[in-house]
Amino acid sequence: MTEKLLSYEPATGSLLWEGEHSDVTAEVERAASAWMHWAAKPATFRIETMRRFANVVRAKEEELADIIARETGKPLWEAHTEVTAVIGKVDISIAAYSERTGQRRLEGAMGAKQNLRHKPHGVMAVLGPYNFPAHLPNGHIVPALIAGNGIVFKPSEKTPATAAMLVDLYHEAGVPRDLVRLVIGGSDAGKALVEHPLVNGILFTGSARTGIAINRALASNPEKIVALEMGGNNPIVVWDTPDLATAATVIVQSAFTSAGQRCTAARRLILRDSMTKPLMDELTKITDRLILDHPHADPAPFMGPVIDDQAADGLTESFLTLMSMGGKPVRHMQRPKGELPFVSPAIIDVTNVAERPDIELFGPLLQVVQVSDFDSAIREANATRYGLSASLLGGSPEQYDQFWASVRAGIVNWNGPTNGASSAAPFGGVGVSGNHRPSAYYAADYCAYPVASSEAEQLRASIGVGLAAVDTTGMGD
Repeated sequence: MTEKLLSYEPATGSLLWEGEHSDVTAEVERAASAWMHWAAKPATFRIETMRRFANVVRAKEEELADIIARETGKPLWEAHTEVTAVIGKVDISIAAYSERTGQRRLEGAMGAKQNLRHKPHGVMAVLGPYNFPAHLPNGHIVPALIAGNGIVFKPSEKTPATAAMLVDLYHEAGVPRDLVRLVIGGSDAGKALVEHPLVNGILFTGSARTGIAINRALASNPEKIVALEMGGNNPIVVWDTPDLATAATVIVQSAFTSAGQRCTAARRLILRDSMTKPLMDELTKITDRLILDHPHADPAPFMGPVIDDQAADGLTESFLTLMSMGGKPVRHMQRPKGELPFVSPAIIDVTNVAERPDIELFGPLLQVVQVSDFDSAIREANATRYGLSASLLGGSPEQYDQFWASVRAGIVNWNGPTNGASSAAPFGGVGVSGNHRPSAYYAADYCAYPVASSEAEQLRASIGVGLAAVDTTGMGD
């Protein structure tokens, strides 16, 4: 393929980056030739290399944040928080590697030693998303490198510039060039990576549709480790809280941060019906104040555009579809900047929509569902195939205990937003949100496999039962 891949700034429409499509096989072969040499290095060497990487990123923070902001459209302040997360991932991954995949030694019988150690898988294909184009793939790559793996990284075709800079920073820190390879391309390149025989693992963050396709494609390849993080249709439940202004603030943070382009964003607001009008008044009051602008605007915006016009068009069409199904707009979705993919935060009451679509509407679109009792709120929260994040605002300690025990999600919060999960904890969900291989602190688990050994310096063996008696006469029977 000779046509170049182009990346445009969503906030301006300007061309940001262009690059040639990669030869997938060549990139995989380079990583396959390098990972065993890397794995043979002491863990301390690999860890120190990652510490140098953190320092290199720290020195290039302004440049990396600028690229992230321009390529994703997120505000510059938010791009800086992403760079901070990239840096912080190193120390977190070092601690996780030691705790979750460290070496264990026990005394065995007759002087033998029982050892538990871990080995890397080999070549790991990292398939990254566009919403956090540095932080989320880095969350796979750093622990995989510490464990001794090689990396072939295919970013979203919408954010290749950030990925190219990230890979350059690994190399600048001393990670061998053949060990971390960048694949530029679209869905065909991703499919080729998943199916390549020299790829030993797939680490994916993205849509449920793509994750399910990966899972299906590898159904007959159980030898490949597969970690899937596939988003959510996340509920935020508000119950009997007198502080509606603060509740509204948390809802806005949950639903509209990053223009709603977070897998943990609140998609469904579930509340007691008697609270609807006062809470909607507070919610629209603060939503109306949100600044929507380009990443470097002054004053700084709360949110920027969504990633591209296709995403913006899909969101506005989804809003109209919900209206046609009986949804009542609380705050309409608008396109304030013509052909650029800016969409205003939208709120729609779908209580009377008979069959609500169970899909991840990846943008600033919040659906409201009114219920009359707490059991109904929990049923509504669980009315999804997804199970990534859920939050309860208000309620009693007993109700939170019920919520925690009953809600199907990998992240369950009380009086906090659905998003903003800590990298020092596991990150993942159930249902079609993941395949029970959580990332963040638990990424160490899928980056290496355990090897149990019984080891003795001298050969010892005996058979105590089941042997015929020795004939000492030499005469046999």
